[in-house]
Amino acid sequence: MYRFLVSTRWVGWLALVCVFAAACWGLGNWQMNRLDQARAANQIVEQNYDAAPRPYADASGLLESLPREAEWTPVRMTGEYLAEDTIVARNRPLGGRPGYEVLVPFRTQAGDVVVVDRGWLPIGNDQAGRPDAIPAPPSGTVEAVVRVRPYEPELDRGAPDGQVASIERRAIERQLDYAVAPGAYGVIASETPAAEPMPAALEKPELDEGNHLSYSLQWFAFGVLGFVALVWAARQQARINREDREAAAEAEAAGVEVVHSAYRPPRRKPVRRRDGAPTDEELEDAYLDALEGSRRPPQ
Repeated sequence: MYRFLVSTRWVGWLALVCVFAAACWGLGNWQMNRLDQARAANQIVEQNYDAAPRPYADASGLLESLPREAEWTPVRMTGEYLAEDTIVARNRPLGGRPGYEVLVPFRTQAGDVVVVDRGWLPIGNDQAGRPDAIPAPPSGTVEAVVRVRPYEPELDRGAPDGQVASIERRAIERQLDYAVAPGAYGVIASETPAAEPMPAALEKPELDEGNHLSYSLQWFAFGVLGFVALVWAARQQARINREDREAAAEAEAAGVEVVHSAYRPPRRKPVRRRDGAPTDEELEDAYLDALEGSRRPPQ
């Protein structure tokens, strides 16, 4: 009954379904990998964001080369802000509102310079492309606690003088004309003494795994459905072949030639009335036969 499955056409269909299933399997695994990455990022935030600050003497290496698992680690630094070298990062939304982030170099007592993101400012009304006013950091010796972050990728986009398109080390150093910590910058958590007013604090990263799990399950299901569809098509073809053999046997017994079709719908059993009277279909056929006979010319 299923000998047709070894034909070239059906072997080709099987190969196509296998390729489709392999692609779905690969896409499902890709989504699972993205889920693992999201969970790992969430775990880093949970472990480091609210941890006790580490002294700069012990954590200065993080600003030289920041491992991924150390992101968001709080570091306590003592030094002074270089307020005259304040830079603004452009196109920084917060809560759905466009604005800027204020970057101020911070010289530690060890002589290193760390870029500190002091927070967010809304777009200005007085001058296009700039905030109306930038709150000054506290002067003199300051104790600042920052959460270390890796620099952002460099964007192929320019910015006005005193601004950068992304928080990227080389772009910042071109504005400052001196070197800063090469491996990371800091997002302000607190500072003593505190400045007033202060840019708006940046939001804590949202712990969200996304829809990767559901997407992965959907891709795996699509791969299985490909084989289900192939089995269904094979059963349909087997039914058609069986009905064609039955029709051919009936035609051979009656001496009538039968033309095979590619598709044959299921045969319906004739409906008989209980009282033995002809059905509506039989009456209609008889009427059409009589009408056709009345139109024929006499012999």
